[in-house]
Amino acid sequence: MDNKTIYALSTVYGKSGVAVIRISGNEVKNIISQITYLDIKKIKPRYAYFIDLKNNVTRETIDKCLILYFNAPHSFTGEDVLEIQCHGSKAVLNSVFKLLSGFENVRLAEAGEFSKRAFHNNKMDLTEAEGLADLIDAETSEQQKYAIKQMSGNLKNLYYSWRESLVKILSYLEAYIDFPDEEIPDNLSESILNTVFKVREEIEKHLEGNNVNERLKNGFRIVVAGAANAGKSSLINALTKNNTMIVSDIAGTTRDAVDISLDIKGYPVIITDTAGIRNADNEIEKQGIEIALNKIKEADAVLALYDASVGDFDNTLLPNDVEKVFYVANKADKLSEEQKERIKQSNHILISAKYQNGINILVDELVSFIKEKFTPSSGNLITRQRYREALKDCLDNLNRFSLNKEIELSAEDIRLACRSLGSITGLVKVDEILDNIFSSFCIGK
Repeated sequence: MDNKTIYALSTVYGKSGVAVIRISGNEVKNIISQITYLDIKKIKPRYAYFIDLKNNVTRETIDKCLILYFNAPHSFTGEDVLEIQCHGSKAVLNSVFKLLSGFENVRLAEAGEFSKRAFHNNKMDLTEAEGLADLIDAETSEQQKYAIKQMSGNLKNLYYSWRESLVKILSYLEAYIDFPDEEIPDNLSESILNTVFKVREEIEKHLEGNNVNERLKNGFRIVVAGAANAGKSSLINALTKNNTMIVSDIAGTTRDAVDISLDIKGYPVIITDTAGIRNADNEIEKQGIEIALNKIKEADAVLALYDASVGDFDNTLLPNDVEKVFYVANKADKLSEEQKERIKQSNHILISAKYQNGINILVDELVSFIKEKFTPSSGNLITRQRYREALKDCLDNLNRFSLNKEIELSAEDIRLACRSLGSITGLVKVDEILDNIFSSFCIGK
């Protein structure tokens, strides 16, 4: 990272009422003095000024805009920051960019560079930075909620607490390395072992639900399965409130598994429509059925849909390893009241996909199921593959730890465990990790 002042558009490029241009670095005060008539010695931080933005060479007015100055270290990046809120026409934006590019030691920011500078200036750790990235990418209210929790430091505080406990143990062990003739007192040995056991147990518990936690980021997978003509495509259309899938009375219309992304009461869900499962002679349809069976095995939940006017669901269609199945009786519009009552008593969900009756009840059942997947610790979600890998590496080192071997080796186990935890938050600075994380940010962030 160089010391040049950086600038970028923080809003979408194009025609808009207002655009925000962010500038960060040592040249901010010089830029303010050159492009406005403000006295830089009297400018107030965090105060909005409505000013004429001037070309520093011709002194022509480029735009009338608001500017806000944030002095270091009390800014997002920890450096002097200027935000220009100008009109969002392409002509204005191009003029401002041309103006800024003419300053010495000022350049266009790279992707994620503002956040990267905030990290280097200790304004946030890596988990908070990635929480910010998740917030920008959030598409549902639950994704937004958990991204804000991570951005607020929930994960950082958890991982810091584990690391601090292990660092304390490491300090004891290294002290006794310097005094090899001294025996570690029994009470201290017991305290060390108890702490290692406690941290190890908490990490294991934290890792237990990691697949479920990542579902919040990528979507819970729900598969609609059933015989041909049970109404699977009609159910998908009812859930999406759109004619997403082709509906036909011809058996075998759906040949492949089709994924549909939905926001169900704030939770990201991927619903998969599958080929009707039956004994088929057509080779292409057979492949579709095989894909359907594989999707069922991988699903978080299965909607076992059947045509209640014909009979019950054929359980032989489902693999034995499916744990959570919702039996959904379709075509309620064709049933007698007696048949409806019998289905309700069997705890099957009664719907009519064609007339969208009972869909709300099905949605409520799905939301309740998803909520049950969250453990009490789900406020601290493992949303990154690298978190899981680092935690597993930490756990491996803690499992190898023992006071029965040479103390130098015991200390090394704890040191490596601390390093693994530090790599998550950024206490261990690995350039490849940093570049990978911040390159996924947008330019103005």
